[in-house]
Amino acid sequence: MIAKLKGLLDGSGEDWAVIDVGGVGYLLFCSNRTLARLPALGGAVQLFVETHVREDHIHLYGFLEPAEREWFRLLLTVQGVGSKVALAILSALAPDELVRAIAAGDKAMLSRAQGVGPKLAARLASELKDRVATLSLGSEAGPLDSLRLREATAGPLEEAISGLVHLGYRRVEAHAAVLKVAEWLGKDASATALIGAGLKELGRDLVR
Repeated sequence: MIAKLKGLLDGSGEDWAVIDVGGVGYLLFCSNRTLARLPALGGAVQLFVETHVREDHIHLYGFLEPAEREWFRLLLTVQGVGSKVALAILSALAPDELVRAIAAGDKAMLSRAQGVGPKLAARLASELKDRVATLSLGSEAGPLDSLRLREATAGPLEEAISGLVHLGYRRVEAHAAVLKVAEWLGKDASATALIGAGLKELGRDLVR
């Protein structure tokens, strides 16, 4: 079982890269996001690896961050998601964006990935919602933590998020704004107060 490879970039294509490790070339399938961050040919690179062994082949999947590999493994647990679709999802959304999209139930955001239609997006949001709080957000993560992710799924927070969505904001924007203002309004804030503060926060974001 190969868990990590460190060597020189020997080549890359639409969905793959070859890493030369001591004269042996390893072909790894990668997301577009990972491929875009690789060095120039001959440059040093380290990839975290997921190894899939089948009767007729051995496939290696490479990731620059453990968080991306963790998400790849989790995505494969959802019915209808194979390795190709999982990489497409990770090509469209970074780990922190995936956490926010799933926690917010933002099916439109999940549907950005090639091969993910409305039904699969709904399944992803439904099946993974209770599991995102245990996952790493990756190096691009913002101030969102697991406790706030769990709290945002019920009560006044969810009412406030839905209220902002009805006012025309995207669900992922509404979700982030409500979580942010809830920090200083406190856990007992009403949905009305959260909506009002959320609107002000969203307005500030527009002029930044």
